[in-house]
This record gives sequence, structure tokens and C-alpha cells, in this order.
Amino acid sequence: MTQVKVGDTVRIHYTGTLDDGSTFDSSEGRDPLQFEVGSGQIIPGLDKELPGMAVGHKKTVNIPAAEAYGEANPQMQQAIPRAQIPADIPLEIGMRLQMKTPEGQVIPVMVAAVDEETVTLDANHPLAGKDLTFDFEVVSIG
Repeated sequence: MTQVKVGDTVRIHYTGTLDDGSTFDSSEGRDPLQFEVGSGQIIPGLDKELPGMAVGHKKTVNIPAAEAYGEANPQMQQAIPRAQIPADIPLEIGMRLQMKTPEGQVIPVMVAAVDEETVTLDANHPLAGKDLTFDFEVVSIG
């Protein structure tokens, strides 16, 4: 039976959940996720679980934040004057926006706080600082 090794292209079906049991992502109803093992295309904690598995093997793994999307970085939050945000954009905590750097790069951000004078925007990945659980199955190798 062929086993997964670093450098193989694999396809997996998966469901990712948070500590509270809520699902944040799943391949259910979609094509399996395809990637090269060990290439950095998926989070490290999941990538390292694949070598040695075979087609049809299933696994549940708990991945700490440090091996997923990292810890939330306070330096990725920035308070800006509320007046810099166009008036037609509703500002609700948790809302996703996009900012442009002076170089024109688009950065996704989330509204973390709003008061009369400022809006705090958070550029951390939405899953930064969270431990994740993945249930997954190897669908193909090769």
C-alpha cells in the first residue's frame, strides 16, 4: 500500500473545527483539497500529519495556534481616524474590509473596535491565536 511522503501531491477531504465545535472550513460538497506535502501550501500542523498515511486513512488531529495560523500579533492592529473611512461604509465589529498599502498591495482587515474618533483594524489572519481540530481522510496520492 502506497504511503504519503514529502513531495507527494495528495488530495484530502477535511473538516476544520474550533474548540467550541463550530466548523470554520470543510471540503464537504466540494472537490477534495489538493496540495504538495511539505511544500508549505497548508498549515504546518496538518502538513506534518500526512507522511505515512495511505489512501482511505482517516485521522483527527488537534493543532495548536503556533502550528496553524500563528498567535495573534498586536502589532497587526492599527487604530486610524474614523474620518479616513468613507461615510458610506458601515462600521460593525467583525466586518471584513480591504486596505491598500502605499505600494498598492491589498490587505484584508477586520474591524476590531469602533468609537467616536477611531476605528481599530486588525490584519491578523481570522484564525490567528486559535487552536484548530481537523478531521481528514486521504483520498488520493500521486
